[in-house]
Amino acid sequence: MQFKVTADEDGQRLDVVLTQRTQIKRAQVTLRIAANDVLINGSVPSKPGQKVRHNDRIEITIPPPPPSKAVPEDIPLRIVHEDEHLVVIHKPARMPVHPSPGHHSGTLVNALVFRYGNLAPEIQQSEDGPRPGIVHRLDMDTTGLIVVARTTEARDNLMKQFADRTAGRRYLAIVHGPRLEDEGTWNTLHGRHPRNRKRFSSRVREGRTAITHWTVLSRAKHVALIECRLQTGRTHQIRVHCSDHGHPIVSDAQYGGNRPIPGTLGIPFRKIKHQALHAYQLQFNHPKNGELCTFQSVPEQPMLHAIQETFGPLETLLSLEHVHAERVTAE
Repeated sequence: MQFKVTADEDGQRLDVVLTQRTQIKRAQVTLRIAANDVLINGSVPSKPGQKVRHNDRIEITIPPPPPSKAVPEDIPLRIVHEDEHLVVIHKPARMPVHPSPGHHSGTLVNALVFRYGNLAPEIQQSEDGPRPGIVHRLDMDTTGLIVVARTTEARDNLMKQFADRTAGRRYLAIVHGPRLEDEGTWNTLHGRHPRNRKRFSSRVREGRTAITHWTVLSRAKHVALIECRLQTGRTHQIRVHCSDHGHPIVSDAQYGGNRPIPGTLGIPFRKIKHQALHAYQLQFNHPKNGELCTFQSVPEQPMLHAIQETFGPLETLLSLEHVHAERVTAE
């Protein structure tokens, strides 16, 4: 992979620029620099913190990952779109995207390996092995659309679109407290919570930039339905932003959203057993022909039922003309 340093990146640390451009963790970038797999204008850099200059040509060689350790599993998938380059999946709740400690089976990757065999190897490797095809992620209990690369070329192209923030992601969230502005932007730092390492926080002194744009679609007495548009894609970003700004997502126990909703209004929400957050729209340019692709999907029950009972028909709140028929791979 190679690229030129932009004017905005002038004077930044080499490892910081590489982390942002490749989405590889800083520790992995440091290893690549130490192994002389990184060149600046054809020369080996002196250290990871070397400053780069506008129009410097950066080259990084990333060795191919070992074969996937994921065990193929015959798990039904809700396929929204499929071609030889990529596949768009509607991920259900309770399905992790990739194997991790405590979740070695039943993941999206297990299902993908069974259905497609070889997928594009992920550049960034984890301690649990590579995660084939994955170019972006959804939390285990967040439902909705995710695109998976089937070829190396598609992987590189899609990863660049996500890194350059040209790929669009929109989410529906039901949040506590209706007193949000009609629309706005949360622009904060983002990092590990200082006291709970399983959580993240925007109230940190050091971290990466996290930007979420939101619009209120409808309000009720104790809750609001909002659309969130990601400009960055940090772990738990929407959940953290909503919680830290006083509007935790309904049923998000990890971030304070599991408090009951008073009265009869709360009845349809009692069946929601995970955060009421759904990735309803995914937009990107097809890596093969550049065509703009837009996919949308409706939330699963009981989130959909809670929206319709509380805020009205979803089709009156959103334009859903791009919804594609989902095809389940196994009955």
